[in-house]
Amino acid sequence: MKPRGDLFSPLCPTRHLLDRIGDKWTSMIVKVLAEAHPAEVRFAELRRRVPGVSQKMLSVTLRGLVRDGLVTRRVEATVPPSVHYGLTARGLSLDGPLAVLRDWAETNMREIDDHGQAWDAANS
Repeated sequence: MKPRGDLFSPLCPTRHLLDRIGDKWTSMIVKVLAEAHPAEVRFAELRRRVPGVSQKMLSVTLRGLVRDGLVTRRVEATVPPSVHYGLTARGLSLDGPLAVLRDWAETNMREIDDHGQAWDAANS
């Protein structure tokens, strides 16, 4: 069994993993793929369903998620190629914790934004 990570160790890869899964694009992509699970979602459909994401950022984020074993990638040999993405079991297990975080952010967003604006006004 591999040892458990240690977030407070500067050399621990846990920090890199948290960077990846804490990204707003990752949270939205996992949500879209979880809603479709067990079906796959084509790249173009993902781009439509994740407002504001650029093609490059979507590609970079998906590449990282595939590399980490959270997302599967399947290419159909059509012209042009059709690329499909789906969640692995481990990726699907990430949706619950991210859903809690998304809910917390949406619930607290207004108060935090108001506090930030008040702080900015008091400190400018």
